[in-house]
Amino acid sequence: MTLHGVAARRVATCDPGRGTVEDGAVVLEGERIVYVGERAGAPAGARLVEMGERVVTPGLIDAHTHACWVGSRHAEYATRMAGGEYGAIAQGGGGILSTHRAVVAATEDELVDALRARLRRMASLGVTTVEVKSGYGLHPAHERKQLAAIARAAAEPGVPTVVPTFLALHALPPSVERRAYVAHVARELVPEIARERLARFVDAYVDADAFTVEEARTVGNAARSHGLGVRLHAGQFTDRGGAELAADLGAASVDHVEHISDAGIAALARAGVAAVLLPVASFTLGQPPPPVRALRDAGVRLVVASDANPGTAPTESLPLALALAVRLYGLTPDEALHAATRDAAASLGLEDRGVLRPGARADFTVWDLPHEHAIVQPWGVAETHAVFLGGQRIGPGRREG
Repeated sequence: MTLHGVAARRVATCDPGRGTVEDGAVVLEGERIVYVGERAGAPAGARLVEMGERVVTPGLIDAHTHACWVGSRHAEYATRMAGGEYGAIAQGGGGILSTHRAVVAATEDELVDALRARLRRMASLGVTTVEVKSGYGLHPAHERKQLAAIARAAAEPGVPTVVPTFLALHALPPSVERRAYVAHVARELVPEIARERLARFVDAYVDADAFTVEEARTVGNAARSHGLGVRLHAGQFTDRGGAELAADLGAASVDHVEHISDAGIAALARAGVAAVLLPVASFTLGQPPPPVRALRDAGVRLVVASDANPGTAPTESLPLALALAVRLYGLTPDEALHAATRDAAASLGLEDRGVLRPGARADFTVWDLPHEHAIVQPWGVAETHAVFLGGQRIGPGRREG
């Protein structure tokens, strides 16, 4: 098989043992990287495409999204900007229930079309792997419809790799008895979804006006017993012990954590649970940031994701989330980049990507930028030149040539 690859002024490997290579090259064979290093040391006969003054990084990994949706919540957004509280909007039938109604009314084909287009736009922003949750169907039939749409969109050409998550407890459907709903999800739906391989993870929302620790524990234990990983939304509005539960369950991540106790942070550190930071949501909701310094000092792995959803994070841009993580959360540019590459990959159990090293999957992005730190500036446009997934180009940026 022919060796080929790219050469550029900078190659930011995100590999702790290698760092950044000046005048570097990335050489691939098929779907795998076989060489990363100085251009002069590239294997003889490798065909290198010259990328000039650009920078090459691993493909970005968006580890928390709700990207399978239809409809719009612009009226709700305007209400919040005028001072309306998210909780009051949700109790009035807005929020998650608004998107639930749109998803229920949509066909599976319509969900596929919307998600496919969204994934392709994400690819144009440098993203090569996207976690996508269900959670707007709420009723079992519509959750299955969402997961089926996610699987179909993931199989389309030109889209990032998709990691599907069954968001089992997101909101209580209208006119449903709470205890029976949780029990059905844990006893019936989780095993079915595991058996049919419709998801790799199960998620639950632990917060005020959401679900309790014990309800989430029931579903989390069901997920683990059927071979699925666990992720948790926790601490977005109040600390209800979600971090400690994530540690108890051996969860892959706990996400949001704008509100988390010292005990919760210590529990995450002991259990090796990643904290997924979602700065677009806290920016939109006008919330203070999570205790990033305390998480960092405790040794908790930090991940940054877009939270792409139609209500509290109406964006498809992981680079925007990185810019806000630096500006509002105090992450360094290097921390932010690692939080969307190697640390995001680890939180999804994907050890073959997120870094540029021999043997890794050839997922990488060539940026129309001179330095990796420029990625976290809030450009507002795609600054990608080319995006490669498994060695195949899937995403042109806004400029060619």
